Amino acid sequence: MHTHLVWLRKDLRIHDNKALYAACEDYTARVLTIFIATPKQWQQQNISKRLAAFMFDNLKLLANELLRLGIVLHYYQCANFAEQIDLLLTFCQREKIDKLFYNYEYELNESERDKEMKKRLPNNILCQGFDDGFLISPGSVQTIINKEMFKIYTPFRNACLHHLKENEPICLPAPAIRQKNMYQYNNKSISIITPFSYPSMLSEDYYVAGEKVGIYRLDNFFNKQLKYYSLQRNIAYLDATSRISAWLAIGVLSPRQCYHLLLKKFNFLGIINDINASTWLNELIWRDFYRHTMILYPKIFHHKHDPDIDISSWTKYIPWHNNKSVLFIAWCKGRTGYPFIDAAMRKLAKIGWINNRLRMITASFLIKDLLIDWRHGEHYFMSQLIDSDFASNHGSWQWAVGMDYNTNPYYRIFNPTLQGKKFDSNGNFIKQWLPELKLVPNKYLYQPHIWLKAQNIIVDYPYPIVDHSEARKRILNSYKIAYYKAARTSSGSYPLDQ
Repeated sequence: MHTHLVWLRKDLRIHDNKALYAACEDYTARVLTIFIATPKQWQQQNISKRLAAFMFDNLKLLANELLRLGIVLHYYQCANFAEQIDLLLTFCQREKIDKLFYNYEYELNESERDKEMKKRLPNNILCQGFDDGFLISPGSVQTIINKEMFKIYTPFRNACLHHLKENEPICLPAPAIRQKNMYQYNNKSISIITPFSYPSMLSEDYYVAGEKVGIYRLDNFFNKQLKYYSLQRNIAYLDATSRISAWLAIGVLSPRQCYHLLLKKFNFLGIINDINASTWLNELIWRDFYRHTMILYPKIFHHKHDPDIDISSWTKYIPWHNNKSVLFIAWCKGRTGYPFIDAAMRKLAKIGWINNRLRMITASFLIKDLLIDWRHGEHYFMSQLIDSDFASNHGSWQWAVGMDYNTNPYYRIFNPTLQGKKFDSNGNFIKQWLPELKLVPNKYLYQPHIWLKAQNIIVDYPYPIVDHSEARKRILNSYKIAYYKAARTSSGSYPLDQ
């Protein structure tokens, strides 16, 4: 009898799990699963306390789901990836594993870990990996002329839509229940999933663990809210998005499950012709794009210079402030004196989630108004977001700073006041998260101290820590100088020259 092992990582589900499904195709094999937590590694990666708690809750549910299929989940903790490999190999030897199945992780450290694991894996253990965390697998869409991965989003999206039209992605069912003689076990063979040795923070009630809960939430969104999505998704005070990103971040749902659920409401042409459905699908494709880009440029996604490309080298010439400055602390605490920025940052700190529009505006403010190195903002977001996902978070911050190949030119600088008036026109969002301004009329909401002084009211709310107009001039000048300094040492082309 063969024994198969599935190494679970960011794929905590039984449906549409390529590694799990492949391991179970041999009905005569004994199938085991293993999850090895690495809290110290998570600390280095700034994994948020909320995501850790959500992961733990989902892991417990997954263990029960697997047990119903006759598959035992073995659970361990160790410090880091090096110890993780040691533990995995020891387990394989003890359980006499014949074949190891796992879904690829493409982050640089994770990819290096998997390469090392394969080197050390005994020759008698077969190893099979899968592209699982994508709607469209890497390499499936390429440029027509050079046959290489896309660097720019719009042609990538168009190629993805063409691919989806011609090749509907398969969404795998859960494995069948194992034959009884294949999963005999006793209580001693079942791991007790003890809490991670990692700080955790309870999330709001919306984030209830479970694959079934995620499917229900998404289905409910498609049925009730999708028809308003394109108009309302950026409105700050509305809960108008699917908020399924936390389930995607740790693989409780796959992007293919999400796409198939959308297909149940529309056929492919229906999606393309419906502004709301196509806009929502666009966000799923953005998620894939950042993953494809991370595979193409793994060094840049880990703040390392890549001599083969020039999209990041110019940023080292910008005179950034550091993350210990009073400006950075004020941004984190939501005390910049810009009400829309502060409301967004306080919401992030309170519940660990804000919509994409708010993420873009607050990122722009940190980088271009406060002149603080974007990497500090990226790290802070990772430490707060319940959906903290390395590729999406990092890619979005690169977009905000203007250091990718996409159409966010250096001169695009969000005005925090105009953005607030556009996406919180009635001031509902600001007054929800800045209760100290609840008495201020909307007319004065973005200059509250004028009204407060006239009314002789004192509140604990700061004056603006920076003048936006002056900050805009400063960052444009800083970018201009940085581009030209970089151009002196490179033959590459920079946005300023185009």
